Amino acid sequence: MASFVVALTGASGALYCLRLIGELLRSGGEVELIVSPSGFLILAQEVGLNVADKEAAQVAEEVRSFLSEHYRVESTEGSLHVTANTNLMSRFASGSARPSAMIVVPCSMGTLSRIAHGNSGNLIERAADCVLKERGELLLVPRETPLNQIHLENMLKVSRAGAHIIPAMPAFYTKPESIDDMVDFVVGRVLDILRIKSTLYKRWSPVEE
Repeated sequence: MASFVVALTGASGALYCLRLIGELLRSGGEVELIVSPSGFLILAQEVGLNVADKEAAQVAEEVRSFLSEHYRVESTEGSLHVTANTNLMSRFASGSARPSAMIVVPCSMGTLSRIAHGNSGNLIERAADCVLKERGELLLVPRETPLNQIHLENMLKVSRAGAHIIPAMPAFYTKPESIDDMVDFVVGRVLDILRIKSTLYKRWSPVEE
């Protein structure tokens, strides 16, 4: 079973994270979700999931419920676990864990900066550091605009270290009709890099003259 670490940080775009988790579970994957303190605020504000003060098992249950209601992800598909961002005793704080991939979605500029500079003060940052040092797959989905020189330099730094940078930039050649359509495009591009088949978005096909 493929294993994935999915981290949700304090940049707008909680739906990207939830949609991705749903698709990873649907593929039969094992998902370890880590949410930063600001990420919990985004979950509450953007999708109404008020789970900041709840136990890990209850957070997982409520995320599962959301995925079932909004994306029809069955409870039998994949496995979902939640680990506190403060838990540096997690197995993912060690390079020996070797998950199939780690995805930070959305990725705040603060998290990006700390990953770029190897500043591992919490589990999200430490797990990302471990993935990089083990030459694993680290996918960062930044959601910020405009970008200043510091942001751009940090993106270049982590890219050179081996990470994939996948900005949350929906396309419009697919003629999106809803927010979900735009979310699906970005998540579909993430799944492409993970080599997981999906039909979340219509691929580019030139119009015949």
